[in-house]
Amino acid sequence: MTDTLVIVPTYNERNNLPLIAGRLLALPVRVDLLVVDDNSPDGTGRIADELAAQHPEIHVLHRPQKEGLGRAYVAGFKWALARHYEFVFEMDGDFSHNPDDIPRFLAAAAHADLVLGSRYLGGIRIMNWPLSRLMLSKAAATYVRLITGMPFTDPTSGYKCFRRRALQALDLDAVRSNGYSFQIELTHKLWRQGLRVVEIPIVFTERLQGHSKMSGHIIREAFFMVWRLWLQNGMRRRPRVTPPPIPPGTIETVPPPAPPPPPAL
Repeated sequence: MTDTLVIVPTYNERNNLPLIAGRLLALPVRVDLLVVDDNSPDGTGRIADELAAQHPEIHVLHRPQKEGLGRAYVAGFKWALARHYEFVFEMDGDFSHNPDDIPRFLAAAAHADLVLGSRYLGGIRIMNWPLSRLMLSKAAATYVRLITGMPFTDPTSGYKCFRRRALQALDLDAVRSNGYSFQIELTHKLWRQGLRVVEIPIVFTERLQGHSKMSGHIIREAFFMVWRLWLQNGMRRRPRVTPPPIPPGTIETVPPPAPPPPPAL
């Protein structure tokens, strides 16, 4: 078993999952894959089981029904902690996140507790989004920074690498949010404890197969969550504990983001 686990939640991703698995197993670093499937009606869970039977690096966690992204990741985090992984990734299963960026995350994680993949660090790196979606995302990032004080350019990003100690610092049973606010909540809870959080640039490509999971409920949940986090932090806009400084040159030495993957066929 390797010390790195990539968690991929799935719901109706039967076409993408074999391609994602192949890309992960072909990386120059060894990783395990945990598929967390919410009883996909298109048979994604069955395909995941078939892949796991062929590859010992692939594992499957079946859940009885669709309960949302946050609940899927919490289940995956608990699975990872029970098996003593040191680096645990969140990654979408639709090729919006490039698997080839994983070695870059691991390089940054050598000096951080949480590495965020940012679509906006040093410029906008988003493929195939309409202007309205881009404006909504940028406005959300600004809103989160204004209310919480977190200095990150992309607090709703779902491409992350957690060190084991970061996940252990979270009360996973107390995590309340589920959609984009789930990403904000976890980052804020680690940041306000003084854990070291860094961003690296990534290229984000809108999914080519299937449908986006964005909804009005997800947006409303994120809107109100930031105020709850601000109150939990004693109405501070700074960490309760000052994080240790990042060694000079740490992020500058991380290679640039990989080009987006070819279209999934």
